[in-house]
Amino acid sequence: MLRTKTGVVHTPAFLPVVNPVSQPITPRRMMEEFRCRIVITNAYILKRHFGERERLDVHELLDYDGVVATDSGGYQVLVYGGVEVTPEEIIGFQKAIGSDIAVILDVPTGWGVTRSRAEWTVEETLRRAEAALPLIEGDDRLWVGPVQGGGHLDLVERSARAIGSMPFQVFALGSPTQVMERYLFTVLVDMVMAAKLNLPADRPLHLFGAGHPMMFSLAVALGCDVFDSAAYALFARRGRYMTPSGTKRLKDLVSLPCSCPVCRSHEASELREMLRGERIRALTEHNLYVSMAEMDAIRQAISEGALWELLEVRSRAHPALASALKHLGRYRKALEKSSPSYKGRGVFIFDSASLARPEVTRHLRRMESNYEPPGDARTLLMVQAPEAKPYGRAPQFRRLRRAVEGALGDASTDIHVCFYAAPFGVVPLELSETYPLSQFETADPLEGETLRFASEQVGRYVESTKYYEAVLLRGVDKLGGLVEGRCMEACKKRGIRLTVVSDPEPWSEAALGRLVARLEALLPEAR
Repeated sequence: MLRTKTGVVHTPAFLPVVNPVSQPITPRRMMEEFRCRIVITNAYILKRHFGERERLDVHELLDYDGVVATDSGGYQVLVYGGVEVTPEEIIGFQKAIGSDIAVILDVPTGWGVTRSRAEWTVEETLRRAEAALPLIEGDDRLWVGPVQGGGHLDLVERSARAIGSMPFQVFALGSPTQVMERYLFTVLVDMVMAAKLNLPADRPLHLFGAGHPMMFSLAVALGCDVFDSAAYALFARRGRYMTPSGTKRLKDLVSLPCSCPVCRSHEASELREMLRGERIRALTEHNLYVSMAEMDAIRQAISEGALWELLEVRSRAHPALASALKHLGRYRKALEKSSPSYKGRGVFIFDSASLARPEVTRHLRRMESNYEPPGDARTLLMVQAPEAKPYGRAPQFRRLRRAVEGALGDASTDIHVCFYAAPFGVVPLELSETYPLSQFETADPLEGETLRFASEQVGRYVESTKYYEAVLLRGVDKLGGLVEGRCMEACKKRGIRLTVVSDPEPWSEAALGRLVARLEALLPEAR
């Protein structure tokens, strides 16, 4: 949460951009009807239109008693090339008008600029940040230090490290708007992570210009705490109707697929027939309702440990978002490190994108760093996981255990049983009831990438342990074949013997009989 001099804002939070000159929805209505506890307005525009007043308070001007953030005019610098104010003047103005959160006047990098231009924007922004420190020291508002660099990720990293060493209470990633307008969401992932991984983890990150609800969950999953946009109003002017899964044109709508007050009190045809000003106002209200509702959905998902499920649903809104979700897999270790642990709910595996879930990464890390097989285990028995969970209580496994113990007696204690299953790969019997190994569901049939991922975990496990031999009971499905191949490679590297029992019905009496016979033949040799 953000603690400001006016009040506390729970994060993640969306900041609607308020135009202080012309605004379809008054900030007071935003507070009372839309539950907007924080808004953002432009200090540069305020200065141009109201700067001659002897006394100016931004809360009084907006008639809003919530938290007010002010931008410094950086967007105008990006669009128009400059502003008629100095960095020192805009800092003093934001202090004078009582902003709760304020931004220094940076120089946005923009998109598609040359490297030399990008380097200059980074260095100039850092120079201005350094110069601002004496002016904001001891001030009671939160000051934002912008990160620049655009699509030049090494410059974003350099900018983040430098600005992160300064005592700003909030950081912000500049120049993402043009990236998002072009649906370059994989680029956005890289930009945010380049900044996030090089900034202090204990201070919030603001993503400038992120305004469409369909990508809010992506921004939050990346570690963005607040984001702002005027898209809710700008889209309305163009007859665009926002939904959590994309944007529709009002002229194409037969029905209004939303339960907000605007949509419940109007038909689509009624909105189209309104006077232009009334139509823009109604669409603006709808778009803001949708944006705020999406933030509520995200906060609820976080409280339930279900943010990833929401992200997967939203990623189906557009192929570019689906690509971004897959791209997140490159940062799975960083995502896991910053995600809370056990939340008490099951893990859903839909496809290979789910492999980047923090729960999957965390389990694999703990297996690698914290787990060792029982010390007296000489023989690894790797068996296909039964359908029922937890695997150790499944009727099929109980039959296997009785058969092995009946045939081998005390020698059965030399055998360590592990199950193989997607996506986690290896499930040791003694861990089969721990989270998340018995609290996950998969969408069958699983795709090849997920199966290969699971078989790779099996291979790594066999290579890292000290068994004298391995026995594999597998089905004839694709996962079984992949597991056998990786087990063969791992056993060859270890210089140990692998015995395979393959059967279309690996839990049948005939398959279990053949498995027990193989174990009876092996164990005397091993001892």
